[in-house]
Amino acid sequence: MSVYQRIRNIARVSAKAMAVGLVLTLGGCGIFGGDSPTKKVEAAEEVYQIGVNAYLWRSALDTMSFMPILSADQNGGIILTDWTNNPGNVNERTKVDILIVGRKLTADSLNVSVHRQFKVKDSWQDTSPRPGAAVKITNAILMQARLLRRDNAPIK
Repeated sequence: MSVYQRIRNIARVSAKAMAVGLVLTLGGCGIFGGDSPTKKVEAAEEVYQIGVNAYLWRSALDTMSFMPILSADQNGGIILTDWTNNPGNVNERTKVDILIVGRKLTADSLNVSVHRQFKVKDSWQDTSPRPGAAVKITNAILMQARLLRRDNAPIK
């Protein structure tokens, strides 16, 4: 199974659970006297409680959950994964750096860098990432973020 297929599977499986968690986290719970979730989720691009677009942040973490997260700074919008070996080739490893640079739910708000290395003798040598890897990850994050926003839209 390719990395892209794994990303798509993770995005499908966790969409509903993330939507519920996001609503409760961002909106508070009206039952306990807080603001209704509808008010805060209605324009999520304007919810800056964590420093970046909440949908992009959540979807980036969920999309990259198949890799170990080395660092995640929600105020700066930075997610760094640790090196992960390719299951099909133990002499190849990959890591991903994600920077959320905008507060809108657009591709311009994401910078994804993919790093790849091959093992030569006893050391790792840098090589170029697979063609389109960063674009595929960006698209998977955006798709998941849009699903989260859609699922959290208030019912009118």
